[in-house]
Amino acid sequence: MNGWVLAIDVGGTKLAAARVRGDGSLDRRRQRPTRSGVTADELWADLLALVDDVTDGDAPPAVGVGCGGPMQWPEGLVSPLNIAAWRGYPLRQRLKDRFATADVVVHNDAVAMALGEHRFGAGRDSAAFLGVVVSTGVGGGLVIDGRLVSGRTGNAGHFGHVVVDAAGPPCRCGGNGCVEAIARGPALVTWALEQGWQPRDDEDVDGRALVAAARRGDDVALASLTRGGHALGVALASVAAVMDLDTVAIGGGVANAGELLLGPVQAAYHRHARLDFTRGCRIVPAALGDDAGLVGAAALVLPSPRGGAD
Repeated sequence: MNGWVLAIDVGGTKLAAARVRGDGSLDRRRQRPTRSGVTADELWADLLALVDDVTDGDAPPAVGVGCGGPMQWPEGLVSPLNIAAWRGYPLRQRLKDRFATADVVVHNDAVAMALGEHRFGAGRDSAAFLGVVVSTGVGGGLVIDGRLVSGRTGNAGHFGHVVVDAAGPPCRCGGNGCVEAIARGPALVTWALEQGWQPRDDEDVDGRALVAAARRGDDVALASLTRGGHALGVALASVAAVMDLDTVAIGGGVANAGELLLGPVQAAYHRHARLDFTRGCRIVPAALGDDAGLVGAAALVLPSPRGGAD
């Protein structure tokens, strides 16, 4: 490859793109807000302007894209829950039309994050790795024996829909008690509001304000993060037993709560993961921070240490 690949991260709040080198470092990183209330073509024009700024007339040898789901994989027809303008949008084909000689891979953003963390972050040297994103939703991806596990439909590792309480709150998937229904950022905020939490007048009613309140010692905010962490830990105990995991890395906006979330996750995990082989699984913070989406998108098309792309 010509020293870099084009990485694109498509999210409900921002669009980002960068050149990413083979060692995972970024160059010419650009981002802009994801506009709401626009047409599909207008949103594509926003993304294309961003991409053109990053490429500056150079043709990338490959393009990796992490995008919110659901999507038809590997065709790359995307319908992100948080982007109303795109329903069945042919994102992969549009990028192929723009960069005719490039290999283009579009995958779920949580799957991309997992691959990036395994290659360049907290999951390095892990034989059985699960990357988890806790943000507006809860997602995940699996890397086993050095290879990304996509599954039949590209949804392997869809951690957010592990059921942790069959009588629990309704989930956007139509079921009840999924870990996403309890631990995703908006669910934490909703539960806290129902319990009487109120943000400060200068704060938005969102996960960031909830975490700030927990850091100030607000009992309800702390209880909400503990509840979410407990659900995550219970779900991880089940997945670790099925997949014989050795490392889990947790990232995403809610994970910025740090030990306020990870402490309850680890406590619940060790309470429920009682088999000898599950006790050794490490649960750690993701290491790539705000660049995780772009590094992961690049990892989809960068050559694997095992040979070829993952």
